[in-house]
Amino acid sequence: MSRFPRALFVAAFVTVAGAAASFSQDIQAGERVFRKCKACHLVGENAANRVGPHLNDVFGRQAGSLAGFRYSDVMVSAGENGLVWDEATIDDFIAKPRAFMKGSRMSFVGLRKADDRVNLVAYLKTFSSPAEPVEQTVTTGVTSPAEDPVQEKRPLAKEAVIPDHGTFHLGREALPAEIAAWDIDVRPDGTGLPPGRGSVEEGESVYEQLCAVCHGDFGEGRDRWPVLAGGQETLTDERPEKTIGSYWPYLSTVFDYVRRAMPFGDARSLSDDEVYAVTAYLLFLNDIVTDEGFVLSHENFNEMRLPNEAGFIADDRGDEPHMSLAADPCITDCISGEAQVAMRARVLDVTPDSDGGEGAGAIE
Repeated sequence: MSRFPRALFVAAFVTVAGAAASFSQDIQAGERVFRKCKACHLVGENAANRVGPHLNDVFGRQAGSLAGFRYSDVMVSAGENGLVWDEATIDDFIAKPRAFMKGSRMSFVGLRKADDRVNLVAYLKTFSSPAEPVEQTVTTGVTSPAEDPVQEKRPLAKEAVIPDHGTFHLGREALPAEIAAWDIDVRPDGTGLPPGRGSVEEGESVYEQLCAVCHGDFGEGRDRWPVLAGGQETLTDERPEKTIGSYWPYLSTVFDYVRRAMPFGDARSLSDDEVYAVTAYLLFLNDIVTDEGFVLSHENFNEMRLPNEAGFIADDRGDEPHMSLAADPCITDCISGEAQVAMRARVLDVTPDSDGGEGAGAIE
């Protein structure tokens, strides 16, 4: 018997129908909600499969049937037993994916707000073809580029002009605007910080929308996504919890990473004010600031200190004699002839256990 009986689909339809009666569909709002999904799914032109399948033409598609994507067995089985994606089933699935389909590999916790689900469904529908598309015949008069007499001729590699600069005579010098686009690093002394400001309260809102799906509501992490808060006084443990509050030395790396790489799948989409706000909220989650009204800005950024800053030391290798003098390191008493392997790692026990048991850490 199917694990997804008709009664479930009817119940789901009633749910989404009731939601539609209370919430009008807002495609633009749905696009904002979809930012939570972009880490795993793409839509639009040239959308490809990522962690999850692309969602073009998802409406009317049998579950687990998109060619080229490897689904979990439970998803494939659901599709074979009659599960088809429509407004009702998508609404029910994204509300609580794991409750809807136990055994699915989808790690998303779900959208609790009914209006978010309705708007997301409306947005996804704009990337699905109509149920009964009208047949159209388009005649171009040209069947292939090779038959197009006016097609612009593409230059061959051997015809390319060799630039007269640089060692390898390749490319051109980057324009100032191009350099500015990637030269966004922020240093511990505040160099590179953009103007801006953001509060803990504002950061909480951005975090809940874009970050909590992977990092948990309170920075505790989900599945294999990193933990961001906690772990204080664990650095001496056998398995320390390395978080912003327990391990990271400088706040600049937090700001720089969020600004450069987050949210996952939609990097560089946050404004500078939003980055300041998220960074302020992460300070709050780690009890580094305790005032919910705290505002982080480029003006007070350098006043912030992370608890483990003193746990790091400056890299002074450049001051060592053989580095500063560009001399060869002094090595004495070297063996003559060719070195011989004296012992294998699997016998040497390079990673013994804490009890020092013989062979405990051997590499098999």
